[in-house]
Amino acid sequence: MTRRRHQPNPGDSRRYQDWMNAAYDDLRAAELLCQDSTLNNMTAFHCQQCAEKALKGYILARDGQPVDGHNLTWLCKRATRIDPEFGQWLDESAALNKFYIETRYPTDIPTEISDEQVGRIVGMTRSMFDYVADDLDVTDELDEFEAY
Repeated sequence: MTRRRHQPNPGDSRRYQDWMNAAYDDLRAAELLCQDSTLNNMTAFHCQQCAEKALKGYILARDGQPVDGHNLTWLCKRATRIDPEFGQWLDESAALNKFYIETRYPTDIPTEISDEQVGRIVGMTRSMFDYVADDLDVTDELDEFEAY
């Protein structure tokens, strides 16, 4: 069995600003969706997407290498090699991983996310996104980002 390499899709942007733009869209979507508790699964999915794109944007900006993959823990560990501060999100990244698939497809045992849990998820995602945006010095540009 061969190990999967985390090579980027050929069509993926090589501009970290594009990744941050897309992450910001997902964060704003999550913050809007969390106002309706019937949409907690979609809120969690957009949080997972925001974290994934922000981490990919950060790695691209600091390492110069685009990365592929959806595993937030792997991406967070990769970011931690650049900046140990990302270690604070390792546990949360593992928890967010399960929302990549389980929140989008019907299952025999539905994924149920409480309002309290979704509040923590959105808060953690906002914290990680803000850290990356500040570190990459794009915070002042966020309102200028157009929908991706």
